[in-house]
Amino acid sequence: MLNGKSNFSSIRLLILAFFVFFLFAALSVPFYKLQIIQGSKWHNLADLQHFHTIKEPARRGVFYFSGSIREDHPSKPAPIVIDVPKFHLFLDPIAIPTRYHNEVVTNLKQLLANEKIRVSLKKEIARKSRSRRVALFLDQRTKEEIEQWFFSFAKKNKIARNAVYFVKHYKRSYPYQNMLGSLLHTIRDDPDATTNQSIPTGGLEHVFQNILEGIPGKKRLIRSPKYPFEPHQNLKEPVNGSDVYLTINQYVQAIAEEEIERGVKKAYAKSGWAIVMDPHTGEILALAQYPCLDPSKYKKYYNDPDLLEHTKLKAITDAYEMGSTMKPITVAIALLANDKLAALGKAPLFDPDEFIDCSDGNFPGRTRPIRDISYNKKINLNMAIQKSSNIYMATLTKRIVDAFGADWYREKLHEVFGFGKKTGINFPSESSGFLPTPGKRYKSGRLQWSTPTTYSLAMGYNILVNSMQVITAHAILANGGYQIKPHFIQKVEKPDGSILETEIIKNKVLDERHCKRIRDAMKFVTKSRFSKADIYGFTEGGKSSSSEKIVDGKYSHRNHISSYVGFVPAGKPKYICLAVIDEPKYRYIPGVGKAHLGGNCAGPVFRKIMTRTLQFLGEKPDDPHGYPIGDPRFNPEKADYYYETKKLEELFRYWNQ
Repeated sequence: MLNGKSNFSSIRLLILAFFVFFLFAALSVPFYKLQIIQGSKWHNLADLQHFHTIKEPARRGVFYFSGSIREDHPSKPAPIVIDVPKFHLFLDPIAIPTRYHNEVVTNLKQLLANEKIRVSLKKEIARKSRSRRVALFLDQRTKEEIEQWFFSFAKKNKIARNAVYFVKHYKRSYPYQNMLGSLLHTIRDDPDATTNQSIPTGGLEHVFQNILEGIPGKKRLIRSPKYPFEPHQNLKEPVNGSDVYLTINQYVQAIAEEEIERGVKKAYAKSGWAIVMDPHTGEILALAQYPCLDPSKYKKYYNDPDLLEHTKLKAITDAYEMGSTMKPITVAIALLANDKLAALGKAPLFDPDEFIDCSDGNFPGRTRPIRDISYNKKINLNMAIQKSSNIYMATLTKRIVDAFGADWYREKLHEVFGFGKKTGINFPSESSGFLPTPGKRYKSGRLQWSTPTTYSLAMGYNILVNSMQVITAHAILANGGYQIKPHFIQKVEKPDGSILETEIIKNKVLDERHCKRIRDAMKFVTKSRFSKADIYGFTEGGKSSSSEKIVDGKYSHRNHISSYVGFVPAGKPKYICLAVIDEPKYRYIPGVGKAHLGGNCAGPVFRKIMTRTLQFLGEKPDDPHGYPIGDPRFNPEKADYYYETKKLEELFRYWNQ
């Protein structure tokens, strides 16, 4: 009996144990499902409720002016662009109870009264979202005012303090206003929606986008009314972008911008630009343009077809017919031809002191004769450069092509002086220009090069160039015969402190004695009685140009692109400058002459830029007596090229009676 009861109790206990086990197992299944099978799902939902990950932006790299040009004239690099810390305002609508929505919107509107709000606060706070951006680029003061109000409001109503929060951002600021605007450009206010990267509008901001951008960090916010502060966890620190140091000096740049603006306005011109370069290194010391892009108002320029043109860097993007600034290059190629003939044991092509008959402008293949500005009977090289003789230059090129052929002539223009190809300067949309090729045809089927092409090229027509090509070609004459690569990037400094410097490239292509001979001839241009490009107290050489523009398929006698290129000091040039005036008003000014000519509108710009630059740099005058007659500093016995110029004028009169 007892055994029976004992067995029954054991069975009952066993059943109970199985029932409890079954019940526990049954209860464990949903827990297993929640924690193991669906664990990641519910973990993510919990994270969404209590945590929010935001990107911590990196500071975009800064552009700097170069600072010192001369070791004995020190100046520190200065930022052209400043990244100013700003703040984007965000709401977490889910964390703010509906009953407080109206009060939050009303107070935010009051605090943001002076800001441009692009969205409806009422509509944004009603969305089922953890993050809504409602205001951009707020300053520190506005941020603090909003935080002061909302922290108190949140504490009183038991709302998470960071239901209203800020994300730090940087905004480009321009302490020098629109200086270098068309070179630098800017970045758009809104980043790319997918990558969150800044979107450059062009210029160097676009060229160096990858190294300027930096790498954003990550920060996780904790959302809970229980926390009295705004706790966060740094998941990844941001890495700032690299800084770019330009070769451009802020003072020389300011001088160039002031003078090119003054020159354009005085000539009633469409636009203008100027370049100042170190001819020995290719470093650009100034690159001015008027009108130019104002980066802080970039939307205005891109929304107005009339202003869109000023977003281009015309010294690099715009190609035009070179005109008379080609003539020193023509002489250089003729001197190269002399060298080749000498190597072959033959007589030279020409002698710079030789008097060439320029009374007849008829050349083979031309239906009309070539004309000079003034009638010249017989002139030598110095006179030809000073008086800008078309016939003299055409005569030289005829002799070149007769001796070595059109291909050899084109090769020197292309390979030695770089026409018809890009200079390689670090800027998008550089025009390669156009240099005709013998035997090659246009799309129309017409040959690019015919017999008259030779003579057109001699005086800078039938060729398209950009201004960087022009100044780089003339730099060869200024520096003693070396090809250089123009550049305005001095170095790049990475966040880790490492530095990448631009390599100076030099390649010997012309003999120094030829360069000096041409520079000596170009001195007669600036030292003539009519020159408006003479830099008082210094020696210099230069050449003007006034090339006609093509309008409706024909050369216009009223639309010109006028320029002046020159170097200083003439003996051993340290600086070379090119000033270009696009479409100066066609008019005659008594006592001045034709105002549209390069010597009259671009020459004075060259003189003023270089005079002020030399004064700023403290360069010692190498012609202290070279001043106009009547100036107390003038001394004809000691003034450079005074007697040489008078003698040249007398010689010209003798040969051209």
